[in-house]
Amino acid sequence: MHPNIEFHWNDRAGHEAMIAQIGFGMIFATTPDGPRVAHVPILSTGDGAIQFHLAKGNALTKHLAGMDALCVVNGPDSYISPDFYGLEDQVPTWNYVALELEGRVRQMDHDGLVAFLDEASAHHEEQLAPKEPWTRDMMDPKRFDGLVKSVVGFELEVKAWRATAKLNQNKPADAREKVAAALDERGRRAMAHMIRELGER
Repeated sequence: MHPNIEFHWNDRAGHEAMIAQIGFGMIFATTPDGPRVAHVPILSTGDGAIQFHLAKGNALTKHLAGMDALCVVNGPDSYISPDFYGLEDQVPTWNYVALELEGRVRQMDHDGLVAFLDEASAHHEEQLAPKEPWTRDMMDPKRFDGLVKSVVGFELEVKAWRATAKLNQNKPADAREKVAAALDERGRRAMAHMIRELGER
């Protein structure tokens, strides 16, 4: 988390919305083989935990159960030129939104893993409407069962939610709007939107 308290983002509903929209994160843990990271689809349970799965051959899979781990979800980010502000004596910086989730990991049983896979695919298929949603009923059950055996499901019970929204909150409102406009012109609309929406808080 950024040490500047102006950039701390303490909005649990906003954190949950970010997880739901992005749906992808990085799991970090220290193993007997050294520090490792896995890039995984994630799903919030809505009650203080996130779920994900790893291939059985992943370097983290055999170590994660019972460990404390860190999940990082990255939102929009962008380089900010000093010229964007319309102010003198500025330096370049990088704006970003990021969420860190720390907690103990447990391994799911087979039924829990299948339920997670069904819920995760349903969540993301819904976002593809009006496309007909894909469900596992559309595939050979034996093929699905075989694929499920190649992955392991995990749930991380979040003990600490740490979020940073570094969006030029330390600049005057007119300078922030100039930055947002400059980013809009360059196609960085997600970051421009975040500056306008969260930069005022």
